[in-house]
Amino acid sequence: MLASAVCSHRVSIITGHYGTGKTEFAVNLALAMAGEGTSVILADLDIVNPYFRSRERRSLLEEAGVRLISSSQACSDADVPALPAELLTILEDRSLRGVLDIGGDPVGARVLARFQPKIVQEDYQLIYVLNANRPEVRDREKAISYLRGIEATTGLACTGIVNNTHLCGETTEDEIRKGAALAAEVSKETGIPVLCHVAEEKFVSALSDLPETVFPITIKMKKPWE
Repeated sequence: MLASAVCSHRVSIITGHYGTGKTEFAVNLALAMAGEGTSVILADLDIVNPYFRSRERRSLLEEAGVRLISSSQACSDADVPALPAELLTILEDRSLRGVLDIGGDPVGARVLARFQPKIVQEDYQLIYVLNANRPEVRDREKAISYLRGIEATTGLACTGIVNNTHLCGETTEDEIRKGAALAAEVSKETGIPVLCHVAEEKFVSALSDLPETVFPITIKMKKPWE
């Protein structure tokens, strides 16, 4: 029950700077939840300059039992700046778990602002995905400033930090540990707990000494030219 233990709330809202790997985490989280027998919907709400799109893995997700909704249902290669009406299903049907992949900056996070009154009535968590290799969030002050900007825009309080420090195919154990140190600094300053450290399965055993859970993933999202 690793996914349910890491993200124990019914609605998990995944945010963070673009390039942090939040979509990869969201897709792996939804797949893990489905693998644990949970009825889960993944909402692709990243409508501002998305690089990776959850909807690009629709077949994989649906075959695993994950229902996918997105802002551009008709065309997977277009970005329509509107929210799908199905988003209300996640907020109203409490038999479901919801994973919301939202924009990678305060502007992108604004899509949730109009749902704030309804979201705060639900069992939700706002998860801040952190990659210590992104220049805009690579130190404590910048990371916290970015986090607070997302909170201010959405009107929601961040409740968890996920360390997803990577360098794509050049990721090493040391890189992940660097991110763990930054996440610990941000957590200490803000009081927001670190939920987990994301790592490809090949790194999991080497990171077993970290105080928080290591959440194993397999890479599902590919670069546009791959």
